Amino acid sequence: MGSASIGYQIGISARFYGNFNLSSDVTVSSLPCKVDVSIKSLFSAPSSTHKECSNRARVCCSLPNTDEYCDEKFETPILDTIETPLQLKNLSVKELKLLADEIRTELHSVLWKKTQKSMNPSFAAIELTLALHYVFRAPVDNILWDAVEQTYAHKVLTRRWSAIPSRQKNGTSGVTSQLESEYDSFGTGHGCNSISAGLGLAVARDIKGKRDRVVAVIDNVTITAGQAYEAMSNAGYLDSNMIVILNDSRHSLHPNMEEGSKASISALSSIMSKIQSSKIFRKFRELAKAMTKRIGKGMYEWAAKVDEYARGMVGPTGSTLFEELGLYYIGPVDGHNIEDLVCVLREVSSLDSMGPVLVHVITEENRDAETGKNIVVKDRRTYSDCFVEALVMEAEKDRDIVVVHAGMEMDPSLLTFQERFPDRFFNVGMAEQHAVTFSAGLSSGGLKPFCIIPSAFLQRAYDQVVHDVDRQRKAVRFVITSAGLVGSDGPVQCGAFDIAFMSSLPNMIAMAPADEDELVNMVATAAYVTDRPVCFRFPRGSIVNRNYLVPTGLPIEIGRGRVLVEGQDVALLGYGAMVQNCLHAHSLLSKLGLNVTVADARFCKPLDIKLVRDLCQNHKFLITVEEGCVGGFGSHVAQFIALDGQLDGNIKWRPIVLPDGYIEEASPREQLALAGLTGHHIAATALSLLGRTREALLLMS
Repeated sequence: MGSASIGYQIGISARFYGNFNLSSDVTVSSLPCKVDVSIKSLFSAPSSTHKECSNRARVCCSLPNTDEYCDEKFETPILDTIETPLQLKNLSVKELKLLADEIRTELHSVLWKKTQKSMNPSFAAIELTLALHYVFRAPVDNILWDAVEQTYAHKVLTRRWSAIPSRQKNGTSGVTSQLESEYDSFGTGHGCNSISAGLGLAVARDIKGKRDRVVAVIDNVTITAGQAYEAMSNAGYLDSNMIVILNDSRHSLHPNMEEGSKASISALSSIMSKIQSSKIFRKFRELAKAMTKRIGKGMYEWAAKVDEYARGMVGPTGSTLFEELGLYYIGPVDGHNIEDLVCVLREVSSLDSMGPVLVHVITEENRDAETGKNIVVKDRRTYSDCFVEALVMEAEKDRDIVVVHAGMEMDPSLLTFQERFPDRFFNVGMAEQHAVTFSAGLSSGGLKPFCIIPSAFLQRAYDQVVHDVDRQRKAVRFVITSAGLVGSDGPVQCGAFDIAFMSSLPNMIAMAPADEDELVNMVATAAYVTDRPVCFRFPRGSIVNRNYLVPTGLPIEIGRGRVLVEGQDVALLGYGAMVQNCLHAHSLLSKLGLNVTVADARFCKPLDIKLVRDLCQNHKFLITVEEGCVGGFGSHVAQFIALDGQLDGNIKWRPIVLPDGYIEEASPREQLALAGLTGHHIAATALSLLGRTREALLLMS
């Protein structure tokens, strides 16, 4: 059995349908708990159910400055008393359960009703978050989070929740950040970094002779990324003390997985998890290992295999995968049973020489019928909508077209293609490296793969883009979504670098549409190219034409730009979505009596050198505008005009790019203003070049 199928069977990629069997007869009167293991308890455990969120008096929100984000206000008396996570240790088990309900209510009332985004991953991690902060002593102990969605309860407990709902300029970051709070041991990125960073902290602790504990939380989505397994393998080899929590919410890319293949929670599994984590069991196991070592190597290896086989029988199918990587597996544990969580975590945390341990926690995303809804409210069509419609048209004409998607989550518009061509759609999740090489293989097999990856996630797979695609001239069509600034998702998902790193490749065709018409044509262009790789990027936002109907795409001549508006003195050469801002700048300048040229480059590589040369020869000033970092489109233009001798003449060139820094969460309009990419900024730059500085200042005011 391959590792992939093992992963699915333990719930790494198994979507949950139905209800968990959360039965248990293990009573915990106080914490820490004692495990009563008897034959009767193993085979006659009565079932118990979890309480749903209670209806609370709608009086006041627990945190300040949130009135504008919640229409209904809820009473949260326990949460109101929590100033630091250490105060959780003063609560009883009953109070912890009530606090979980309050946090769930708070998340729903403050964030979900404002954004209409699914909060299921956040709800699933609430009890786990409480148990972690109850057992460990953050910030002395290091708790690392792998996925942003798991951290909201952590933010609530560390008193940063009030600024999150707005996710605007100068607000609290949506991710964890050491710059923001001492309770954040390491910053969350795109996922799959918690084990690697946690292992680094553990090794640094050992070298410095400290005794703090390291806990890395990863979920069943981010654990699909290869880095997680590289980190676990290294952790098993180094054998440093650390705890890995696999938060398995059973969400999957594959909805048709059989129910029987998933890890389940029962009275037996609950008790066995507590036995596995207990000091007595671990000491007995270590003693047995020491004795067999003295007897001889053959006996030691035989005993190790018996131990692995026995533990594999107790654990869920696939649990030995983690054992083979060198992590001591404990689980599955009910992730919504605070008693069980605290008991297991406390036992594990008390062991001084345990090496790496993985605690498999089963959580349920759909615990609240109302908040389980994922309502998407759209008042305008997006670039993604138009792209998918255009791709469907091309796929209907060409049976060789297939789609490979990678990233944290899939845009809902892609469901249209998936439903229309289920056998030609492959969603690999957070496995971007695999997605790129998989697409290269599909191309080698005679198919036409469109590899769809958000800009920020494509960064993970750059080595594969270089060696498996571009160097071998594989005809992979990279569709780079969420290009440029992404508003409330801030720097984590900002697509700032793809223009630079994709256009630097020798065989790559790099293009970007100025509007939805050009996007449709670039889909057709990409389908037409069969001798080398091609990429095109588009932003996350709405299209230009509100009531746009997608026409049949027409291939564009490779390396050919276009002039949209003829003018004089100043030429604005935009790339991608920034062409619209150049047109806005033209409108502003026209009111001041200036008529400037606006051109759409279309291609960064190969560059339309004839267009650029004409702009240089017929204008005094050339301004290039792109929603990307230094080293992108403007650098290609500068390279050409320098070598072509244009800079030796009368032309003066100015680039407008993203600033050399990370732009934090804000509204899209605020981010564009911070980056200096609005139509007003472009127009002001033109006025300054013309010596009309006062008008430029007035325009910006």
